[in-house]
Amino acid sequence: MTATTIPEGTGRRRELLDAAYRRVLDRGWDDLDPVPLAEGIGTTPPELATLFGDRDGLVRALLTRARTDQLRALDALPDEAGLVTVAEALWGVLAAPTQRGLGRLWLQAYSRSVGDPTGPWAGFAAQTVTDWDLLLAAHQPTRRGTTAAGVAERVLVLAVLRGALLDLLATGDEARAGAAVRAHLDALGRTEGAGGSHPDGE
Repeated sequence: MTATTIPEGTGRRRELLDAAYRRVLDRGWDDLDPVPLAEGIGTTPPELATLFGDRDGLVRALLTRARTDQLRALDALPDEAGLVTVAEALWGVLAAPTQRGLGRLWLQAYSRSVGDPTGPWAGFAAQTVTDWDLLLAAHQPTRRGTTAAGVAERVLVLAVLRGALLDLLATGDEARAGAAVRAHLDALGRTEGAGGSHPDGE
């Protein structure tokens, strides 16, 4: 594959990106050799090279698509819905049986990004944390979200959700992982209901 690419909005590029994305959801990141991939999604290695450049270009496009799918889950939530509401909605998406492929894909990409700071995975883990933190912050009361306590709440929510997702992917036990999420969110809900430990959330 070469480094010459077609703009992202091209219809054929979107079509093949969708097909490649469905394939990696099913098979994971290790099945991206150009010849079998092209055969599997109805194209040729030269066309993949024209549309995405090299293999790294395709991986980056797929990573962007994966992040977009995750973030789309919360589009319908109102501003300042609160961390409990947002986390409940997010866990409902992450824990859905139809989302296990995306969960595994995210885990593989996140692990590779942490382990290899170069190449197409570079920055994926850090960008994922930033994406989710900004999204959670948008649903906190503005006054709370800018405090150290508000930031810590978001970090802890993300840590609980990531940990529960890892547990779910490893064990398949949704009841176990979900109970842990609900226990944390119940405690957080009591904090939100009390307005925080300080009028400024500090």
